[in-house]
Amino acid sequence: MAPINLDSSKQYYATSSLVVGYALCSSLLAIINKYAITKFNFPGLLTALQYLTSALGVWVLGKMGFLYHDAFTWETAKKFFPAAAVFYLAIFTNTNLLRHANVDTFIVFRSLTPLLVAVADTAFRKQPCPSKLTFLSLVTILSGAVGYVMTDSGFTLTAYSWAVAYLITITTEMVYIKHMVMNLGLNTWGFVLYNNLLSLMMAPLFWFITGEYADVFASFSPDLDSWFKVDAFLAVSLSCLFGLLISFFGFAARKAISATAFTVTGVVNKFLTVAINVLIWDKHASTFGLMCLLITIAGGVLYQQSVTGASVPSPHVNCHQLSR
Repeated sequence: MAPINLDSSKQYYATSSLVVGYALCSSLLAIINKYAITKFNFPGLLTALQYLTSALGVWVLGKMGFLYHDAFTWETAKKFFPAAAVFYLAIFTNTNLLRHANVDTFIVFRSLTPLLVAVADTAFRKQPCPSKLTFLSLVTILSGAVGYVMTDSGFTLTAYSWAVAYLITITTEMVYIKHMVMNLGLNTWGFVLYNNLLSLMMAPLFWFITGEYADVFASFSPDLDSWFKVDAFLAVSLSCLFGLLISFFGFAARKAISATAFTVTGVVNKFLTVAINVLIWDKHASTFGLMCLLITIAGGVLYQQSVTGASVPSPHVNCHQLSR
């Protein structure tokens, strides 16, 4: 009988655990965030708590020796600030989109990013025009998105204004910001620390700009039970915890498996999000809207296939994709 390779077996189970952990966090996070903003209707404060949890979590785990992150310096922070500002706007618009629309709408607009990135790369970064297969995938994405919007019974100007704002900020992050911070030499956990710590520092400014601070103070009263709700506390805690966990599982899984496998996992996560969202409550699109959503996701799959091998993937992971 051939001897059992225990090291290979351990590595297999470790890799499987990382992939399963990433899949669960990724597929559940948008739904958890939607639930959190439903129970805790303060998007600015919610995102600040998420930043605090992620930054503090990285710092504590670094002190305990479980991970290594670059030390925080003001010199690096100044160079990183534009990236953190766009990251903050992406998360802020994302949270407000989930506040005013369902998870399906968020996924549709998130899936539209390859279309805008392709246009921006061709128009502003002088990249070659997309191939025929890439163009077909982009048309598929656009067709599914248009069909979804035309049949969205929950359409409101406020929700779609936040959706457009989110689409612009996340596209800016993908096209411009990630290239700007590449030469800073930060490791992945340093990237997470700077992103979240600088975003936390910016949060109070947005509280005053949006007037949310007044809503927060108005919700307080001498009676503890009137503003402290157990379900809201649990929802916010889950949102913060999953924001940190997806950073860990996302970075770890990306290192443990191939880029193709990681991409496939991400696509499966979207389908899981749609399925879970339909099963647990009624905050989802109509049947035709869901079909259009699946067409949009399929276009994203085709897009990934068309660009595979066309360029070398960045060693940095889009932190927004992982942590929110």
